[in-house]
Amino acid sequence: MIDLKKLQQDILNNKIAKGFNTTDVNLEFGLTYGELAEAFEAYRKKLPNLGEELADVVIYVLGLAAILNINLEKEIVNKVKKNKRRRYQKINGVNIKAKKA
Repeated sequence: MIDLKKLQQDILNNKIAKGFNTTDVNLEFGLTYGELAEAFEAYRKKLPNLGEELADVVIYVLGLAAILNINLEKEIVNKVKKNKRRRYQKINGVNIKAKKA
């Protein structure tokens, strides 16, 4: 099992050591979006580097979480539990989150 909290710290330490941005959160969101666009392009064009591009996306997300001091492992576990409890209904072939009773 991967220790995401440690991985977040490793990614942040590497960013610091290499002189990458660690303070401009808006820039990090933009760069993360750019990496996701690159992954989509690799998927769309059936390029062999899709896995590497997806890894870049995750690295940027983990780095952003580290910059913001968010324990992403904890947040992911909590969100998965929450999603399991959610109820959906299909409307016109699309899953829509059901309103609470």
